[in-house]
Amino acid sequence: MKTLSRILILAAAIFMCTTAAQAALPSTELRTTDGKKIDASTLSNDGKPFVVSFFATWCKPCLRELKAIAEVYPDWQDETGMKLYAISIDDGQNAAKVRPLADSEGWEYEVLLDSNSELARSMGVQMVPHVVIFDGKGNVVESHAGYTDGSEEHIIEIIRSLTEE
Repeated sequence: MKTLSRILILAAAIFMCTTAAQAALPSTELRTTDGKKIDASTLSNDGKPFVVSFFATWCKPCLRELKAIAEVYPDWQDETGMKLYAISIDDGQNAAKVRPLADSEGWEYEVLLDSNSELARSMGVQMVPHVVIFDGKGNVVESHAGYTDGSEEHIIEIIRSLTEE
């Protein structure tokens, strides 16, 4: 059992080191919900941490996560200055549902479209929801898929640790 624990700890440490060493967002085209083009490599937060949350309108765990974050997002921003980009991988007719969804939910984050999933693929996103946390320099600090109720607290814990450094 001790050997298994050591292996898991070592694997986690290697994962964190390689994840933390990843560079900023790749240069791929995103669109705002009103159709303007944005280069993903320009996403930042003026030297403060930021989060990219990949989601889809048809993904119930994605919507639960984004709703849970929406409830605490203003507090998180006041406390840490962090920013969240919600990036939809919806394509075709589903992409047209993103803006009405964001408006009806009152999301205060910047909502962007990755309709061909080019950014998601280039970042190794295989399923949604998928959250990527960046430090103030744009380096990946953590990347994880899936959502369980309450796991948004892990996001703010990491953001807090980054702002304390």
